[in-house]
Amino acid sequence: MSEKKRYRSSEWYHSKSHKRDTFVHRGWMRNQGHPDHLFDGRPVIGICNTWSELTPCNGHFREIAESVKKGVYEAGGFPLEFPVFSASESNLRPTAMLFRNLASMDVEEAIRGNPMDGVVLLMGCDKTTPSLLMGAASVDIPTIGVSGGPMLNGHHKGKTIGSGTGVWQLDADLSAGKITEQDFKEAEISMSRSKGNCMTMGTASTMGSMVEALGMALPHNAAIPAVDARRYSLAHMSGKRIVEMVKENLTMSKIVSKASFENAIKVNGAIGGSTNAVIHLAAIAGRLEIDLTLDDWEKCGKDIPTLVNLQPSGKYLMEDFYYAGGVPAVIKQLLDKKLINADALTVNGKTIEENNIKADCWNKDVIKNFESPLVKDGGIKILRGNIAPDGAILKPSAASPELMQHKGKAVVFESVEEFQDKIDDPKLDVDENSILVLKNCGPKGYPGMAEVGNMRLPQKILKQGIRDMIRISDARMSGTAYGTVILHTSPEAAIKGPLAAVQNGDLIEVDVNNGKLQLEVPDEVIAKRLETYKPILPDIKGGYQKMYVDHVMQADKGADLDFLVGKRGSEVKRHSH
Repeated sequence: MSEKKRYRSSEWYHSKSHKRDTFVHRGWMRNQGHPDHLFDGRPVIGICNTWSELTPCNGHFREIAESVKKGVYEAGGFPLEFPVFSASESNLRPTAMLFRNLASMDVEEAIRGNPMDGVVLLMGCDKTTPSLLMGAASVDIPTIGVSGGPMLNGHHKGKTIGSGTGVWQLDADLSAGKITEQDFKEAEISMSRSKGNCMTMGTASTMGSMVEALGMALPHNAAIPAVDARRYSLAHMSGKRIVEMVKENLTMSKIVSKASFENAIKVNGAIGGSTNAVIHLAAIAGRLEIDLTLDDWEKCGKDIPTLVNLQPSGKYLMEDFYYAGGVPAVIKQLLDKKLINADALTVNGKTIEENNIKADCWNKDVIKNFESPLVKDGGIKILRGNIAPDGAILKPSAASPELMQHKGKAVVFESVEEFQDKIDDPKLDVDENSILVLKNCGPKGYPGMAEVGNMRLPQKILKQGIRDMIRISDARMSGTAYGTVILHTSPEAAIKGPLAAVQNGDLIEVDVNNGKLQLEVPDEVIAKRLETYKPILPDIKGGYQKMYVDHVMQADKGADLDFLVGKRGSEVKRHSH
């Protein structure tokens, strides 16, 4: 071996004290045709790939991986691609969120257990982004993120149509009898016309933006369309950069700080990002041993208007967002207002200010300014009260202004199954002023905290032309969804959180501006109801799901498994042959 710097992979390929090990590790790698010079002590770069034909958002990741490899080779590294569990939002049942933590375990152990000095994370579909970041954070070697990018805009009957958001609108129209099943299918085909993830500001695009705001990806990572040549150029440059990061020993924990998370919260408000960012950022912070709470969302989200005019909050889509300037143009406005921690480091070795201070905005209707925002008070609102002592959340940019201060009678559903059975019953005691309440859909109760919080409205209400009502649950909702929906109510009903005490006809007061979510029932009555309450618990027969239910934390803590929190480092025992 030449007098090159010894990297972590040297313990596998150049371990002089264990020549037999070296022979086995290096020798078996040669059966793939890797020539001798690739084992000369250069950095070994893992490419962590969530490609799967069952994860359509990530179906193009084989090609993206090839672009990353070109960059790694160009910089003098040795790229080795490996698969990890791919959590498909569109196919996995009962919910992809149930498997986010499982995927993170796969990622963590694959990185730690294999001879890699740095890792490139290929992620796109909703849960693949946080799961890869969580797993990599617990190992903490040099890491860079590459998102797969959004689909091209959907077009249907002369109008743009956004993935997810269009589904909820069309579903409501189908339920109301305004369109036919064939109309619905034609819209479906028009919606998904290229490779990539949802082109609305759903969870996939939100988390791509969060990766960029945290400093864990190169500028423009979030918005370049999946089929745009510049997406592959960015992947190439990310491969080149990770080799440099290894040489600099620039690990994830040196880049991502509390200030980085504060920046991400502010960017989330400005882009009208998904409510799921709250739970995912909490889990990532927990892996990095950074204290991030709902109070930080309240503190950092204040005075942040929603600037990005994208569905579900506005009218445009991610393709338009990229052409208008993307995340850098948003960060530039936040920098100008001195709202961003300008010195926060990023993967290219520059600060977030250095990367974005010269960014241009090319369309002021897509990316609005502070003086004429899409929503003056954006971000994520944190609500507390006797229903949610540990907090609940609401996304104002997707809500109806007239419902932000409201009092109504509860219409309660103890489970998703009861909701589905009763919601369209003509005898259901509900009117447009009612508040729909759904229980037993939190981390333990579903299990996995499914995206069922944006409950569809009763048919008899839809037929009146009404499209929004207040809905409260311990569930999540899709980032592509909209409405005055209160989510992540913590603690959940399945562990006898006070949401469990709500009964039909109870008055609930919602005051979003003052962060209030109050059940107008005396405390002693709530306590008595909880004593006799029998949660509807999932039928778990063992396996990973049992481990999940036994160890999952509540929504305000990121719904990670309690034993996965923290950094465990990259050290691993040598095995004997």
